[in-house]
Amino acid sequence: MKILFAVDGSDYTRRALDYLATHDWLRQGNALAVFAVVLAVPHRAAAMAGPSLTHAYYHDDAEVALRPVREAFAASGTSAEFAWEIGHPAEAIAGKATREGFDLVVMGSHGHGALANVVLGSVATQVLARCKVPVLLIR
Repeated sequence: MKILFAVDGSDYTRRALDYLATHDWLRQGNALAVFAVVLAVPHRAAAMAGPSLTHAYYHDDAEVALRPVREAFAASGTSAEFAWEIGHPAEAIAGKATREGFDLVVMGSHGHGALANVVLGSVATQVLARCKVPVLLIR
């Protein structure tokens, strides 16, 4: 099974990581891909900063979400591919899951903007609405 683990570095990402660590059926024998989405900076800001500074910002922002997962997976011997892209999180997650034929998306139920939508995070809600594959939300 191909599993896409969508991360943003929030407490709920940490909870989802803990869930993966205690549920071997999700990690063992499956192809795992860890994916972060970085919001685009405004066009004028990117133009003023220049391409190399803008790319460094995107890379650093993605690493904030990916690094803890990379370290936890390395410590447990779990192999995974790591990727990030620039865009709208829900669109990017659902698009990647569909384009690359994932069987399951795993993600935290809330991200950094948890106060905006108390019952379920807005990105999680949008992924559920857009995604054509099953989504496992971890609270």
